[in-house]
This record gives sequence, structure tokens and C-alpha cells, in this order.
Amino acid sequence: MLMSVSHLEKYNNLKCIAKDISFSIHEHDKIGLIGLNGAGKSTLLKILAGQEDYKGEIIKKKDIRINYLSQHPQFQPENTVLQQVYQEVGHDIAEYEILSILNRFQITHHHQPVGQLSGGQKKRVALAIALIKPCDLLLLDEPTNHLDHEMIEYLEKFLIKFNKALVMITHDRYFLERITKRMMELDYGQLYFYDANYSLYLEQKALREETQQNTQHKRKQFLKKELEWVRAGVQARTTKNKGRLQRFETLSQQEDVPVRQNLEMIDIASRLGHKTIVLHGVSHGYDSVLFEPFDYLLKRNERVGIIGINGSGKSTLLHIIARELQPTKGYVEYGETIRIGYFKQGHEDMDSQQKVIDYIQDEARYLQTRQGEFSAKQMCEKFLFDKDMQYTPIGRLSGGEKRRLYLLKVLMSAPNVLLLDEPTNDLDITTLQILEDYLDSFQGIIITVSHDRYFLDRLCDTLWVFNHQRIEIHNGGYSDYMLNAQPVQRKVKKAVKPQKERAVRLTYHEKKELQTLEETLPLLEQQLHELDEQLHHVSDFASIQALSCQRNQLEEDIETKSNRWLILLEKEEQSH
Repeated sequence: MLMSVSHLEKYNNLKCIAKDISFSIHEHDKIGLIGLNGAGKSTLLKILAGQEDYKGEIIKKKDIRINYLSQHPQFQPENTVLQQVYQEVGHDIAEYEILSILNRFQITHHHQPVGQLSGGQKKRVALAIALIKPCDLLLLDEPTNHLDHEMIEYLEKFLIKFNKALVMITHDRYFLERITKRMMELDYGQLYFYDANYSLYLEQKALREETQQNTQHKRKQFLKKELEWVRAGVQARTTKNKGRLQRFETLSQQEDVPVRQNLEMIDIASRLGHKTIVLHGVSHGYDSVLFEPFDYLLKRNERVGIIGINGSGKSTLLHIIARELQPTKGYVEYGETIRIGYFKQGHEDMDSQQKVIDYIQDEARYLQTRQGEFSAKQMCEKFLFDKDMQYTPIGRLSGGEKRRLYLLKVLMSAPNVLLLDEPTNDLDITTLQILEDYLDSFQGIIITVSHDRYFLDRLCDTLWVFNHQRIEIHNGGYSDYMLNAQPVQRKVKKAVKPQKERAVRLTYHEKKELQTLEETLPLLEQQLHELDEQLHHVSDFASIQALSCQRNQLEEDIETKSNRWLILLEKEEQSH
């Protein structure tokens, strides 16, 4: 066992984060920590990392090494990227390993001062540090934020193979499904445990809540009868009556199951006319071209997802459509009824001293909807900001709560075109599900930049894929795109499928392939060892970059051939 937590209690001001919770973390555990925004997930992770005070007892394994990825990393701005990494990980790790993983996360200017990096770049540097530094327990707070889909898939593969303990907060449901083996849900100060991945957790949670409600109903029915008995004036003279009264007191003091309030989305879109938005040869670039001229006519109620590597120009295109940036070539034509709501990354420039209600009323005091007119205060309540929270300074809100507040402000303008730039960042899964249901029924156009694969599959019917300065159009969601992008793999799968019906036996060609693989794999491993030796003896960046690329390619080749070797070996064993 790596860590034992007993009778943990934690309050932020009057808000209960943890109330007498106990749990343990074992070696090789892969745990997903989930809960509503503001429930205290990040605070609990900080407690485990030793960065937050608490009441209770935490016993850790002797000499345990803990790596922690904060939601908002803090670095020394005068350090270069490489200096910051070495300051965190020490000098026992070879420089080529550090440069390789930094390059994986598109941090290629290794001598750039950390203070010049964007928030997303700092998060990626912090993630690289957390992954490269040896540890027994890895704590990750929203690791997929600011990663493009290629980086996310790399991180997913890394964490699947990771053989140490892992606890992570993430809204990425594919991540939870494929990586985690246990789930911990923080809910109203209580912690619930599930030996399950995400899909099994959903089933077990529904069963738990149903059981809780049934138990509470029976308790209330019993208390109702007992209350009638107590009111009848029965004297506590006999031992039996005393015991009955004590049981009544005990049950009456039990807390009810909290009534869960869910985000309430209502239909707020303005009417959208027949003429929408047309992109005429839109292109943009700074020192070089970001994307070549792009033409597109947006259909009414169309759902477009935008994907591509970081820095390819996705957010730039949203800025252009939102009229916040002029394209270097081409122009955008708008229908007369177009009203754009632009939900940007982060939570824009919020005044931490401003009250929640004032922030919303700055946009509108009343909102006309198809369900009637709602005041700013009523809309705040529908977005889970009760009367007390409405007069709370924004600075006291969690990251997810700020994101939810920002979303409300965007919707208060009653847009019929929604531009969403990484809308899933920092939102809890429950809010995401409600948001997805709302977007399904939204009467207007939605264009979203997102690296959340589940969100893209759930929402989009068209993808704009940024690929080598070109914008390609693909029908369907993310999974459809990935299938179409790998036609060779699909053909291989179709070719081998009929063989499942035959008797398990290696063909002549498969026998030759197995023999070749057994001879080739040791040679590839030797090449990998030789590349590592070369990397130890070079210092210039160009050589390191070239050798690192060779090493990554060789590793992928070894992995592919090893998987094929295992399949053939298993088939050979079954034939005997």
C-alpha cells in the first residue's frame, strides 16, 4: 500500500470538501477522481500531494515519490524551459530524454524563458516534467487540457502502459474508459468508490443512488410511524420503550441524501434566417501561412468540429468568423439575422473582485426565451449559482465554476451561432452531459474547436481538419474520421476476419513471418540501444532532434512488430 487516508476532513471557508472520509491507494492503482465543479477534486489532489492542509491522518509508504501536475502550474519566469525542467527533475535524466518528451508536447524552443510561454504551453511543460520524473504515485489534474488529439493519444498510450499508481482528475470520458480501473466520486463531502472503469461506474452509480433513495424512503416511512407513537405520549419507563425512543432519535438525526441540483439549460437562441455565414477564400498568416484559402457555406443547424495540431490556426479561424480578426485573404459574408456567441478558451478576463450577479447583469438583466422571460438572477440559479453564490466574488469560484459562469454570460446574448473554443476544459462530466443535450436541441449553428474525442463524436456531423496548411472537410464525428484516415488498417481487419471461422492454424506465410520476426526483433532492439548510445554523445540540438525522431520511429516499429509476433505466437500455440 502506498498511502492510507483516515478520517480526512477539509473545509474551504464554510464549504465542506471532505467529511470524515477514509481510503487507500495501492501500487499499480489507476484511479479516476470525478465530481461536480466546485466539489473539491483539485483540493483533494493537493492534499494527497502534500500541498494543502487538512484534518485527519495520512500515512505514506516510506520514501514514496509523488509527482503532481497542477491545474495551473507555477514556474519561475526567468528560467528557460530546460532550466525549469532540470530544476524539477534533477540531473540524473539524460538530456535527450527530456528534449524528446518536450518535443512530443510541441515545446521545441527549449531555451525560451518560461515567462514568455502561454498558459497552455506551461501546462504542457509541467506535464512533461510529471511524466519524465520517476515516481511511485502520479497525480494529474486535467492532463488533457491544452493538448491536441495527437498528444492526447500519445498520453493515453503512455498511461495505459504506466506501471505505477495513478490518480487523475479528467473530463475526458475516453480516458476514464480506457485507462482507469477504479473510480472515486467526491460528492457533498463524501467519497464513493467503484471498482470499475467509466461505463461500469455509470451503472454502479445509478444502482447506488437508487438504493440510497429506497433506504431513505423506508427510513422516513418508519420515522412517520414512530413519530405518531412518540406523540401518543408513551413513557420511557420500560427498557423496550427506552430502546425504541433511542432508535427513533438516532434515525431522526441521520442526514437525508442531498438533493442534487443539475444545470438547467433552456432554449435561448434567436431566430436564424435562411442566409447564414459564407467563407469566401478565407486565409490567414503571420510570418508564414497558417491555412490556405478556404471556402464554405454553413448550413442552418450545422454542427462543425475543428481539429488539428496546436498552432495550426484553429482558434484564429474562430476569431475571423467572430469578426475579431480580419483574414489576410478572402472575406466572410453574414446573414442579417446572425448573432454570434463566442465561448473562448479559459474564462476571459474576469474581475476577481466582481460579484457573480454583477458579471451576468453586465451582459443582460433580462433574457427573452421560448419559455418566457427570465431575470439574470433566475438564470444564475438555473446555472447552479444560488442566492448566496450570486453575491460571492468571482475570485472565490473554482476553475470549473468560472467556466460555467462564462458560458452563462455567452448564452445571455441569445446567439443563434455558437463558436466554442475548447468548451469541455474544466467542466465536470455531469455539466458536459447536460451541455451536450442542450447543444443537440440548439436551434442554430455550432462551430467548435475541441480535442475531446467523445464530445466530437457526440455532437458533430462535419469536421474541418487542419492538415499541413490546408483545411480538409470530413463527414461524421472523430471516430468516423479516424477510421477513414486509416484505410490500410481497415482492409487488413476485413481480410483476417473470415479466418476466425476456420480452424486455428498458421499458414505457410505466417510461419515464415513468425520466423522473420523472431530474427528481426533482436536486431531492432540492438539498433535502439545503439541510438541511445549516440544520443549520449551528441549535444547540438539538430542532431538530438534527428536522432530522437529516429528513436521514436524505431520504438513504434518495434511495438507494431512485437504485437504481431505475440498474435502469431499465440496462434501457433493454439494449433498444437
